[in-house]
Amino acid sequence: MENDATDQSLRRSDISRRVVALREGLLRAGVSMAYLAPDQVNNPNVFDDHVDAAVRTFQQQRGLMVDGVAGPETERALAEAQFKLGSRRLVYDPARTVLRGDDVTELQRQLSFLGFYYGHIDGEYGQRTHLAVRELQLNLGLEATGVADGILISAMERINRTISPSQAFSLRDYERLSQASANLRGRTIAIAPGSGVGAEATVADASSGQPLTEKFVASDVSSRVGKILTELGASVEIIDQQPVDGSDVRADLIKATSPSLSIAIHCDWLPQPAANGVSAFFWGRPESGEVRSPIGHRAAELILKEVVARTGSTSLGLHGRSWDILRLPSTPSVQLDIGYLSSPLDSSRLADPIYRQILADSIVIAIQRLYLLEEDDEPTGTLALDDVLRFNPPF
Repeated sequence: MENDATDQSLRRSDISRRVVALREGLLRAGVSMAYLAPDQVNNPNVFDDHVDAAVRTFQQQRGLMVDGVAGPETERALAEAQFKLGSRRLVYDPARTVLRGDDVTELQRQLSFLGFYYGHIDGEYGQRTHLAVRELQLNLGLEATGVADGILISAMERINRTISPSQAFSLRDYERLSQASANLRGRTIAIAPGSGVGAEATVADASSGQPLTEKFVASDVSSRVGKILTELGASVEIIDQQPVDGSDVRADLIKATSPSLSIAIHCDWLPQPAANGVSAFFWGRPESGEVRSPIGHRAAELILKEVVARTGSTSLGLHGRSWDILRLPSTPSVQLDIGYLSSPLDSSRLADPIYRQILADSIVIAIQRLYLLEEDDEPTGTLALDDVLRFNPPF
């Protein structure tokens, strides 16, 4: 989490030379606010109310956790926002750190609209983007270097075809999904329970009497999901890792497993006990409604619908976010928030092992529906675990 006490995050009332760089970075990222520029204040080293408001505005625009803390994810997003397409040469070198930035995102989007790029728009200049640039260069009669430089950008600007919003990048993913077997056997599913940050509920687990924390609840539901999937023949990776120096390291661990699907399971907390319900998140931009992972969006939609239909919980909707846990190249990713531990209603439900089993069943059934052909699919809330077994016969 960004506000972990051991990290090097900047927050309100901090005094540091790094605040000056933060102010300048926010300005370059397009955040316009009075008294944000270093030359507009008496002491630019102070993280004052104006910097706090600017950080929150930037976080809101990027779909990050809006807490006013310049932590690892916010700093990473801010660094990426410094680059506009054409401001630097984009080169893929597998021996070096992959380039990330808004310029790469815009390049991927334009390549997608032109029909050359079919991957997730993840803002990473990896091999797939490199190959797409090479293909475009070949089609434009340019030297096929795979380097996105000024020559290529100028050539793209001269293309007469109008670039308009599209989801061309999703076509290959959908084709691969439609050709895939409904059988879950052999698939790798990554499940990442919440890290346990936050207060505990006022009730305890009805079975063991343990304190009802996010770590306990999310880990238990994840374990139940993993058990069912394993029995169906899937390979399950439980990514149960605490944040390191304020940074959520689960994304890198998930990437290493190359899963077919990634699901992070969390609980929420608010000082307002009336807040209750479940919500699901996918890789996308909230301010524009842009879906950057259509399969992740579909998986999040199915999971949320199944959970709401089978538990009667309030649906708090489907939301695009730019969190690292969702931004996994070529991996559809979902974060499911299964309730508020601060809510007497939600916490009493989550304290019941039977309810947690229903949650796990709902998630597994939604995963199965993701891989079903249209003619085999069933309406939300009607498919049973026995039906899932039918699609996954033993050897």
